[in-house]
Parts: sequence; C-alpha cells; structure tokens
Amino acid sequence: MTATIIDNFVAPECFQKIHILFKSTDFLLINKPSGLLSLSGKNPLNKDSVHFRLVQVFPTASLVHRLDLGTSGIMLIALNKPVNANLAKQFQLRSVFKTYVSVLAGHVVDDSGQINMPIAKDPLLFPRSKTCGEHGKQAQTNYQVLERLQSPLSTRVRYEPLTGRTHQLRIHSQHIGHPILGCDLYGTQQTHKAANRLMLHAEKLQFDHPVTGKRIMAECACPF
Repeated sequence: MTATIIDNFVAPECFQKIHILFKSTDFLLINKPSGLLSLSGKNPLNKDSVHFRLVQVFPTASLVHRLDLGTSGIMLIALNKPVNANLAKQFQLRSVFKTYVSVLAGHVVDDSGQINMPIAKDPLLFPRSKTCGEHGKQAQTNYQVLERLQSPLSTRVRYEPLTGRTHQLRIHSQHIGHPILGCDLYGTQQTHKAANRLMLHAEKLQFDHPVTGKRIMAECACPF
C-alpha cells in the first residue's frame, strides 16, 4: 500500500525581484532571489515563482534546472524548445559545471575534500531526503574552504557538486557535521536560526552555448 503524500507547505511571499544578468534570443541568465520558488507549486497559494514571473515577459521561457526555495543565484532559462532540449541534455550528461558559496556551522577541519555519500528520498519525512548507502543514488560534492569565521563560529566554503541530487549540498553539509546556516530541513534549531536565510548561493555556471557550441562561463556574485 502506497501512502499519499500531502504537501501543505505555503511559501512566504517574496518581495525581491529577479535580476536578468544576460539576455539573448535563445536563453536568459538570471539571479534568483532567496525565498522564491523556481517553479509554481500545486497549491494555488504557491503560484509565485521564477517561471511564473518570467513567462509574463518572456512567454516561451522554460526552466532547464531549478534552485531550492532558499537558494539564491544564477539560473539558466531557455527561450525556445530546441534550446531547452540542448541545455537539458547538457545537464543530463553532467557537462554543466556549477559552483556554490555557502556558510557552514562550525569550523571545517580540512581545507578541501570530496563528500561521497549516496542520497535517497525519505518517505517518512517528506520533503526531506537522506543519506543512504544501501538504496541511495550516487552523490558527490567537492568542497574548498574559503574562510573560517569566528562570530558565529562558521566556515565559508565553495561547493562543486558533481551530481545533482535533490538537497544534495544541504544533506552533504549535514553529513560531515557542518549544516548550512539558515537551513530549516537539515540541521538543528540553533543552526537554522543562526542566519535569516539559507546561506547557499549559486555562484558560477559553465555550459556550451546551445547554438554556437562556444563554452560560456557565467558568474553571479555572492551577496553574503
């Protein structure tokens, strides 16, 4: 018997604007604010989203990837079906290079390393996922320490996810004992309240231009 999952979550209203970093006839690069859904939810109260806002101005806009509600930063938006198919294939083949900046609770000891821990959905704690060596899907994240901070005791890191599992960076941060500050799902009440937002920002994105094939490197400065 399969349990029915009911999602009663309603996203708080987001007053921040989407900033367009680059615009062409084929795609957009935008800076998504923290607190805005990437795609509208099934609940009609969750209509506001990146996609909902963009199609008011760019009717053919479609998402080829998403960022979590609390994550800010760079997103790539297709403006026609062939470009969507091309970019989606690049994500599928893992030829898109992404980096994030985050602030973690406590001091991470090693200056760099790789977190290699499979991730699976947690059917008992929707919408959470969990580390699961037996049934999880492969998940790998490289990290580099940028700065160790004292107040609060925390570490600024740059993350490079080699896979794209749901909540991967948040779960891997918790797995190594250093939850992302401001995270409501993977951490403690103390680490959740240590920041007024999820301290995770999509900083860089590298991909092949869907028409010319030229390698593109886009960057969006971290706001924290």
